[in-house]
Amino acid sequence: MSAEPQQAGATGPLDGVRVVELASVIMAPYAARQLGDLGADVIKVEPPGGDMTRHYPPTRNPGMGVLALNLNRNKRSVAIDLKAPGGRDALLALIATADVFITNIRPQALHRLGLGYAELAAVNPGLVYLNAQGFRSDSELGTRPAYDDIVQAASGLVWLNEQVSGVPYFVPTVLADKICGLVITQSVLAALHHRDRTGRGQHVEVPMADTMLAFNLVEHLAAATLDPPEGPIGYARALSPVRRAARTADGWMCILPYSDRNWRDFFTFVGRPDLADDPRFGTLPDRARSADELYALMDEFAGRHTTAEWRAFCDAASIPAAPVLSLDEAAASAYATEGGLLRTVEHPTEGRYRLIGEPVRFGATPAGLRRHCPRIGEHTEQVLAEIGHHPTTRTPLETR
Repeated sequence: MSAEPQQAGATGPLDGVRVVELASVIMAPYAARQLGDLGADVIKVEPPGGDMTRHYPPTRNPGMGVLALNLNRNKRSVAIDLKAPGGRDALLALIATADVFITNIRPQALHRLGLGYAELAAVNPGLVYLNAQGFRSDSELGTRPAYDDIVQAASGLVWLNEQVSGVPYFVPTVLADKICGLVITQSVLAALHHRDRTGRGQHVEVPMADTMLAFNLVEHLAAATLDPPEGPIGYARALSPVRRAARTADGWMCILPYSDRNWRDFFTFVGRPDLADDPRFGTLPDRARSADELYALMDEFAGRHTTAEWRAFCDAASIPAAPVLSLDEAAASAYATEGGLLRTVEHPTEGRYRLIGEPVRFGATPAGLRRHCPRIGEHTEQVLAEIGHHPTTRTPLETR
């Protein structure tokens, strides 16, 4: 099934907000895309060669790689060489019309270009200026480059994997980039709310290492929350080396009884009602201390029934459960496709591609696809004409 962009008049909750994105790779472009999905006018400023992510294979046409198709939807592209004469002036003219500026360029490079907060606030005092980088700018690590793997290591995430598997694996998704992208979006919305009440913009910094360390500590600070600590850092259930999906008679399934009643029903179903009164498993604190034993029992009992039988029992008993799906299976499931989370659309130059939908649903101001990923610099002339900027030379601009 193919789908086209919404009608030109369709709006989202951020209709009327202009966002200028000066960013590359995934984190900040992902955040700006979310704002675009929600109705903001997102203008992606990129060098004439494009953001590096545009060239990640496979591609049907240069600069239109598979990552770019979804990361850059609902954006307009303006190509500017910021190091060429007139390039910075063109960006400043655009900033003067913006509500939000998002960048993941390191602060020292921004200052060399004359694009620090003070310079942009002088042009637009109401600007929400958000920069995100690997480490806090006022720390000794503030000038160091960082990507997702670096932040996973620096924030304890790789160590957590090592505790479970014995090997310091990276999580097999760019988790830090995407979580920090979500935090960027949240922070922009909070700063916009403040500006709407006070009329004042502000500088917002999202350091990836701080963001991910705070994220990891939510449950893993655990007994170390208390001073002095009542035990080691780490959430025992999540760090159990036997925490995994259970093998059923014909597949794999996650079965997660949680409440006292859930466990009592579970033990009755597997023919061991006596275990509900076992002092290791009777209450939530008991079970937390006996996580390894519980997971071992789950392994022992799960193979007695098929996945379908477990599904029927868990549904009837209101026990959280789900079969283990491959990413292909999850993306092709009726749940994903019927909800429109993944659908096929037609790009004007790239042909048919699979669109990752917006998961949040707004009753009055629906988010959605308004623009496909633009070509590099596709909207340069249009946007500069809109803001009344007429450069004396076209050297810094890639016009279309």
